[in-house]
Amino acid sequence: MKQSIIKYGIRAFITASILFLAGFLIGKQIDLDFNTMAVFGYTSMVLSLIFVFFGIKHYRDHVNDGKVSLGKAIGIGFLISLFAAVGFGIVDYIYTTSINPNFAVEYRDFTLAQLQEANLSAEALNAKTVELEASMDMMSNSTFMAFIMFATVMIIGFIISLISAIVLQRK
Repeated sequence: MKQSIIKYGIRAFITASILFLAGFLIGKQIDLDFNTMAVFGYTSMVLSLIFVFFGIKHYRDHVNDGKVSLGKAIGIGFLISLFAAVGFGIVDYIYTTSINPNFAVEYRDFTLAQLQEANLSAEALNAKTVELEASMDMMSNSTFMAFIMFATVMIIGFIISLISAIVLQRK
């Protein structure tokens, strides 16, 4: 089991790191907006978490004589997801501290521009602006942002682990 987790976990880590960093760098070069970058980011998460399915399948077919229980499969998938989540967290931290330390300010400015274009009432616009400014304290903390990215990948990884476990379980 350990070998399957490490083998597919490292693949998930590398894929997550490369896709996420490439998304940031390419998006910055061709000036994509944050909404498009979010779609690319979630796509990168799912692509890197495909190794969860293959890791469970490898364990079932090549290590455990064609059998895997639901719980064991979820555990394997969750641990492989951990590798991808660490990759995303590290890249997010490096990006927001070294490559683009102004990320939080750029995101705030983009969001404020979207709010102003939304034709909200003055009261609603003011409330949303106050809410955004309050959340900026947390967003300007690179460690917090890396943790949020890590947690997001782990949640999606758990969902993919559960689905993969249901599909691949054999007793």
